[in-house]
Amino acid sequence: MAPVIFCLFCIHMTTTTLKPEGRLLSLDVMRGMIMIFLAAESANLYHAIKELQSGVLIEQFFHHPWHGLRFWDLIQPAFMFMAGTAMYIAVERKRSKGVSEKDNFKHIAIRSLKLFLLGTGLHCIYAGKLVWELWNVLTQLSFTTLVAYFLIRKSFTIQITAALFMIILNDVLYRVILVPGFDQPFVQGHNFGAYVDTLLMGKINNGGWVTINCIPTAAHTILGVAAGKLLMGPLSSKSKIKTLIIAGLIALALGYAVDLSGISPIIKRISTGGFALTSVGYVTLILAALYWWIDIKDHKKYTWVAVVVGMNSIFIYIFFETVGYQWVNGAVGIFTKGFLPLPELWQNLLTAMAVLLLEWYVCYWLYLKKIFFKL
Repeated sequence: MAPVIFCLFCIHMTTTTLKPEGRLLSLDVMRGMIMIFLAAESANLYHAIKELQSGVLIEQFFHHPWHGLRFWDLIQPAFMFMAGTAMYIAVERKRSKGVSEKDNFKHIAIRSLKLFLLGTGLHCIYAGKLVWELWNVLTQLSFTTLVAYFLIRKSFTIQITAALFMIILNDVLYRVILVPGFDQPFVQGHNFGAYVDTLLMGKINNGGWVTINCIPTAAHTILGVAAGKLLMGPLSSKSKIKTLIIAGLIALALGYAVDLSGISPIIKRISTGGFALTSVGYVTLILAALYWWIDIKDHKKYTWVAVVVGMNSIFIYIFFETVGYQWVNGAVGIFTKGFLPLPELWQNLLTAMAVLLLEWYVCYWLYLKKIFFKL
């Protein structure tokens, strides 16, 4: 299955530098940071640290069990948001070169299909057999990408309204459609999302994740498109930063308000309105900070560490989810555990760090060779 998945990639040989024309360096850095965090999870780094020393800080690198928010709950929204921002920049660049709307849509449609196949294929690899499961982030992204593309040339007002509609629609479905056994909107395994999964897949996710998360999380990709439109637009850098900060703070205020009032509790696993709003608020503020620090203040000295990963984000995600998790982790452990006479917990930590470094180096090598994998 792994070779089939890698065949879905197209290899582009380019001469891209750290900041090619038309790119936002802060975007590549943020995307690279997200992928490094995810690679560290796949390398079991957070589990290794937790085994050595548990505490509030390391708990931030694990999903909240249900009602609440941790740092790790922001990774997927940031991934979806960045996808929207990058799509806007890429599509506008193609339009400026004369690429037709028909060809742009064809590319996006084929890309969404590839994302869907990769997402469902990864679940088969996890299970070690053919399964039909729709919970992977790439499967979700295949839907949100298409939705966001249809809004890519609309006004900010329409984009924001559409994003809010997707968020509200999700919560309304949970509260209005009450099926026996699935009539508790915000209870794990007994909500509308779980019911839909029984219809689509005949099963419920043990962790509480649901397929229809693609509805509210489409807001992340739509608002990512809006952010790309803003950042590539004619406003001054100061105005762009101010707009992002205000938007982020408003989203945070709304998210925490609906959570505290009980209207929509912050639950990542079913992507409630409270969660969607709060997470997009934090992600927007993070982007604003990186844009200010990197693109405006021109602090670029160490950005290459993240950029080399961000430039091959889809590749490294598929790599550590397949070859990395199934083979590299164990192969590296043979040597780190065999040569280092340390307690097992320390061996696990060093193995995880070595795996992460190796996977980063793969991206670095690809960057030096000007090889970039695109869907």
